[in-house]
Amino acid sequence: MLLPDPDLFKEENVPADTKALNEKLIGLAEAGPDMWRFSPVAIRQARREGKSIFPLEMEDPKAENFKISGPDGDLMLRAIQPDHKNPCGVFMHIHGGGWMLGAADLQDERLKHIANDTGLTCVSVDYRLAPEAPYPAACNDCESAAHWLATEGKTKFNTGFLAIGGDSAGGHLTANALLRLRDKHKLMPFSAAVFMAGAFDMGGTPSTKNFHTKLVLTTRDMQKFNEAFLQNNEDMKNPDVSPLYANLNGMPPAHFSIGTRDALLDDSIFMANKWVQSQADTELDIYPGGCHVFQYFPDLAQAQESRKRMSGFLNRLIGSNS
Repeated sequence: MLLPDPDLFKEENVPADTKALNEKLIGLAEAGPDMWRFSPVAIRQARREGKSIFPLEMEDPKAENFKISGPDGDLMLRAIQPDHKNPCGVFMHIHGGGWMLGAADLQDERLKHIANDTGLTCVSVDYRLAPEAPYPAACNDCESAAHWLATEGKTKFNTGFLAIGGDSAGGHLTANALLRLRDKHKLMPFSAAVFMAGAFDMGGTPSTKNFHTKLVLTTRDMQKFNEAFLQNNEDMKNPDVSPLYANLNGMPPAHFSIGTRDALLDDSIFMANKWVQSQADTELDIYPGGCHVFQYFPDLAQAQESRKRMSGFLNRLIGSNS
């Protein structure tokens, strides 16, 4: 069992800069308009213009956008290469945003850090978004991208080592892609998985149902995102909808990262403890006071430490697979 240290949840162990950021984010949320008054298109455009609580990241001028055949037409992928290393493999990244927001080109700086820290080419998936394209569209797209990297992608990239990971909704889609590769394609080409504040039980864990503080992601936000994504009264215990209910045999080593002030805290704790029952090489990294996807704030000490630990996990497995 991966039992969290109770001290991680003590207020006195929350770093000063984390407290300051949380207070700032709560203040902005309380003073600003209700996001749900606006259309998804308007929210996406505001985020692209830097009009959100998250820092706007600079685009990598060397990034390459390319298309592959997706389940319903072309699917765009975006590749970020390491600056000073010959790539030793690929890290497939799936962005977050509640299955409704985000894009493959909005986290170039974070992906560049991963590429430079590990030597992996980072390939981000521009999957279809809800509510225009509800479940299972995003799942189908991420499955297609993962399958392409494991097969045809070998002609474009060095795929001797393959890792996969995502944040928030991207964590959900990462788990879904791995399960589909195993069950539908009889493949497990990925040697590592990284989950940052993933959502694994669409029916709602206790923390998801009881987080009402306006700190990045609330219970109401999760309900709204779920409504946009799951529009057909899906069975919340179907493993394709909620990976927490899946058989996890054959899954790769995994690193789970979460903050204690995150609505998805229980999702990570529950999933990591289920994962470790089938895969002994499982890490659960918990940060006192960390808000949802605190890693998006690069000046935060905990964000830097989390990035270091995720890269360390990947580098360890790259070394053991070389």
